[in-house]
Amino acid sequence: MVVAQEEIFGPVLCVIGYRDEAEAVAIANGTPYGLHGAVWSRDEEHAMAVARRLETGMVNINGYGFDAMAPFGGYKQSGVGREMGFAGLHEFLEVKAVQRFGSS
Repeated sequence: MVVAQEEIFGPVLCVIGYRDEAEAVAIANGTPYGLHGAVWSRDEEHAMAVARRLETGMVNINGYGFDAMAPFGGYKQSGVGREMGFAGLHEFLEVKAVQRFGSS
């Protein structure tokens, strides 16, 4: 359905059943977008492992909050680059490598 495949900005909850964790991750990653995701679990270490597998620029674990120092941005068609935090500042920098060989 469109609601599960496109970025819908609004108070929308989409619930999709799954058989196991691998299928849940495949469903989450099975869209052309990847702005934000969430993982809920009693086992925080396990939740972190699942969060690492999600193809999203941001993942919340067991809740939602906003950290202005955290980079904001997505994967795939949800945008390139980051805003806010050090990663956002880095977008405005130009890196130059200067190498000097030999002695003077």
